[in-house]
Parts: sequence; C-alpha cells; structure tokens
Amino acid sequence: MLKEIRIHGRGGQGSVVLAQFFAIAALEDGKQGQAFPFLGGGGERRGAPIQAFARISDQPIRLRSRIQTPDYVIVQDATILAEVNVFAGVKTDSLILINSEKPAEEQLLNSINRPSAANLVIRTLPATGIAMEIVGKPIPNAALAGAFSAISGELSLEAVLNAIEQKLEGDIAEKNIQAARKGYLMMSPDS
Repeated sequence: MLKEIRIHGRGGQGSVVLAQFFAIAALEDGKQGQAFPFLGGGGERRGAPIQAFARISDQPIRLRSRIQTPDYVIVQDATILAEVNVFAGVKTDSLILINSEKPAEEQLLNSINRPSAANLVIRTLPATGIAMEIVGKPIPNAALAGAFSAISGELSLEAVLNAIEQKLEGDIAEKNIQAARKGYLMMSPDS
C-alpha cells in the first residue's frame, strides 16, 4: 500500500535529508522508497519555507508528482504554521507530527488554517531541543525520523538508523542516530 509523506520546513533544516532518510529506510525494510524536494518560491534560500516529499510502498512507485493528499505531514518548524497551510489536502485520518515543545492544541492556535478532519492525529516532539542536546545543531530531522518510526509503524527503527548511517558519516552520523533513538523513545507507545 502506498503511503505519502509531506514535509514542511525551512531551507537549511534538513527537510530534504529527512525525506531521503525515509526513502532509504523503506529500502532497508524491503519496500520501495522515493524522496524529492519542492524548492519553488525561494526555497533555495536558508530559512525560506520549503517542502520535501517521500513515498513508501510495497509495490513499485510510478508517481513523480508533488504530494497533494498526504497520509503523513511532518512540520520541522512550527512557525511555518502561521505562514503555510500545512493541512492542505490531508486525509481524514492523516497523522501530523510537529517539531515543538508546545502541545498540539497550542500549536493549532497559531495555524493559518486549522484542520477540520475529525480523526486527524496531531503529535508534537521537541526535536530541535533533542538535536541541540545531542547533535549540537538545530537540525531536527533525525529526531523526527525516529519519532515517525514510532508513531506511524511504516518504517522500523533499525531501518531509520541504517538510513542515517548511510546518509551521514562519522561522529555526525552517530549523534544523529542517538537523536533518532531519543525521538523514537519519546513517541513510542510503550513510553
């Protein structure tokens, strides 16, 4: 079954790399994976809003278009909620993961478009805080990748950790693996 992930972030936060983590992790789990960015509207500038996309499937992925109706939305920077309608096209049962220390209800107060879907699940994770604590840089993608693994069940934690190890090198890879583990543990149903 095809699952689509739309990532909202700012240039320089690792949104494209997060999508790549998901595509590599899908392959690690024996699935198909696809990742690509949309940088239109100034996304090539550090700090400008961008979107990245990932698809995970048990079958070959033939689609090459931007994701309009995501199963999952990941918001790497909560300030984007006041600028971009991150809820556009979400399905009634989509899962939204927001990088924030504030609870989901509080984040929605700042959103330009509040979701109306009744079954929508919205979770928050202080991913930037995790990144600063472990990696020493405000790049939340690894912590969000681990959290996504825990709350979605689409990718195993082991596959996510292997993807990080393949994409990054040395000490930075090890620190990001630690951040992913912490994100996973914080979002794990057992915690």
